Amino acid sequence: MSQTETALRNELHNVTDWKAAAWAGVIAGLVFLMLEMGLVWLVQGQSPWGPPHMMAAMVLGKDVLPSMGTWAPMDLKIVMIAMMIHFPVSIIYGLIGAWLMHRSDLAGAVMIGAALGLVIYIVNFYLVAPMAFPWFAMGRNWIGGFSHLMFGAILGVAYIALRRPKLTQR
Repeated sequence: MSQTETALRNELHNVTDWKAAAWAGVIAGLVFLMLEMGLVWLVQGQSPWGPPHMMAAMVLGKDVLPSMGTWAPMDLKIVMIAMMIHFPVSIIYGLIGAWLMHRSDLAGAVMIGAALGLVIYIVNFYLVAPMAFPWFAMGRNWIGGFSHLMFGAILGVAYIALRRPKLTQR
């Protein structure tokens, strides 16, 4: 590798690609949602619509939560409101994650993303939720932690895959 190529490689990705960050947040948010809903259903034997009900309750109030031990129904209004909360938040986390990982390679971005996912889980479920959304306590389990970790890891993969090539960032 020539000195010029080495210099270009070293200065590579010195800015965050915000468009790629937003799309990476959407992708990671979609994977998170499918994973969370699937694991709740397959592992816990509960309704896959439970997580969207928990999200929608942030706006609609706890009355939209199913009674304990009952199956959360598929309700289009609840799902749409949950998505109106979930995806903007996923994009915000995507922007934060990309800012943290923009100088990283794939392995670094996956590690930073996974750590960010765990931080998001801890902050949301152990600091914010007890005060603002106590029903989120039912999401304090390995499925919630794993899904958030995977959100971050997927965010890292998606951001690295989507960001502009280094030489066109000028």
